Amino acid sequence: MKFSLVAALVVVLAVAHGTESVSLVKRDVQAEVDKITKLINDMSTSITSATQEMVEKVKALEVTNTAQTYMEDSRAQIQPLVEKVQAEAAKLQEQVKPFIANIEDQIKPLTDNFNAQVKPLTDNFHAQVKPLTDIMEKFFKQVMDQTKALLPPQ
Repeated sequence: MKFSLVAALVVVLAVAHGTESVSLVKRDVQAEVDKITKLINDMSTSITSATQEMVEKVKALEVTNTAQTYMEDSRAQIQPLVEKVQAEAAKLQEQVKPFIANIEDQIKPLTDNFNAQVKPLTDNFHAQVKPLTDIMEKFFKQVMDQTKALLPPQ
């Protein structure tokens, strides 16, 4: 509709401009026709590009709306399944709790016994290694000090 109004306006302007140019004796008719033709072509190009941009924007909006509708429909279909899976997982967890507690009760004496046997061994190992690590620390400190002494002052 806007295109029709613009086209009608251009025709009126062309007619008015044409009648004005007839009244003037020295006017160049071909130059005026070329100007009007160029003006009409420019307007047509402008209207065409604006229409194409609007069509593209409408299509993009339609695609966005379609995608959003699809996501909402998918969410509505999947939500009951998610809730059902969560309920089943909660039931399974409740059913497994006694078994896990039983396994923990059976393993606890074993781990306590293991810790009781290993603790003296680790304490003994630590007691034997500690002096060695102290000696190594002192040795590295001496090496660092001697190396620093060899460097020229800065």
